[in-house]
Amino acid sequence: MHRLSLFLLLALLISGCADTRQVMRFSGGELAHVWPSAPEPPRYRFVGELTGEENFEALEKGGAANRVRDFFRAIVGLGSKAGFRNVLQRPQSGVVDGAGRILVTDASRLAIFVFDQAAGTLSVWDQASKTTNFASPVGIAVAVNGDVLIADSELARVFRLSAQGKPLAVIGLGDLARPTGLAIDTSSGNIYVADTTEHNIKVFADDGRLLDIFGRQGTGKATFNAPTHLTFRDGQLYVTDTFNARVQVLDSEGHFLRSLGERGLYVGNLVRPKGVATDSDENIYVIESFHDYLLVYNSNGQFLLPIGGTGSGIGQFYLPAGVWTDSHDRIYVADMFNGRIVVLQYLAGNKKDL
Repeated sequence: MHRLSLFLLLALLISGCADTRQVMRFSGGELAHVWPSAPEPPRYRFVGELTGEENFEALEKGGAANRVRDFFRAIVGLGSKAGFRNVLQRPQSGVVDGAGRILVTDASRLAIFVFDQAAGTLSVWDQASKTTNFASPVGIAVAVNGDVLIADSELARVFRLSAQGKPLAVIGLGDLARPTGLAIDTSSGNIYVADTTEHNIKVFADDGRLLDIFGRQGTGKATFNAPTHLTFRDGQLYVTDTFNARVQVLDSEGHFLRSLGERGLYVGNLVRPKGVATDSDENIYVIESFHDYLLVYNSNGQFLLPIGGTGSGIGQFYLPAGVWTDSHDRIYVADMFNGRIVVLQYLAGNKKDL
């Protein structure tokens, strides 16, 4: 009976963390860093990093109950940085939903991390369907109605979850070989999936029906060699054509519009491009994973600016993967082998910093 009472007390105290109000902070955000360097006017500012539970702080510290809870948390390995259970390991990609939550896929943790700054909470979703856990979640997108779509490359399916992480449906069963990137056309609700080993883009209706297939293996226009990441904006689909070392831009029906980037040895050239995203000024962001850079191009494909280089410091990356933006022109980089999300703010020249 004594052991049972102690166990119940321990469970109560640990679960009390959910009742403690928390605030989410971007670690390192107090460190000023901008790009490009002076005397050039700054265009990007370092906001901070997301790594997991260590981004959350209790608003109310101290008190006997909190001290007892912290004591028991330390015993079970939850009270130190080294013991954090919910920490990013190999983040792949992400999205910011309509509520401002930052959702990140982590192929090593086999889960989706949901950073909710407004609520001050971190959730981890590992259930892909009612009977299956995620095996290798990569691409992520938000459907028109707010549901969350996850492309799992190992399970060869796209899983549809509610905004609360409840499994709802499966898309692409039998149609997909190795799905990676995801993008949504919010005007039609159509879902674009990069099927990497099939070297094409598959298009599904919002209800999961396969509508079309773009491309085949090749080096010409609207053909691909291991496409990976996608983004969709203003009627245009951006496809990272990874092994062709370029980004192709298609219309919503798969017709070639233009491409950017070329294979080469100089900064601004592409070797193994991964993530791709755009901002409100139509700047295009491409992850160059081989040389650990975030490369910035204008809408015409002209190279503007590199951010990065190999390392773990501010402005450095180690095998980065995905990149995405939000409605405030923040840029999020999945710095995969550093186990973090690096957040930058686009300053848009003399425009007010949002």
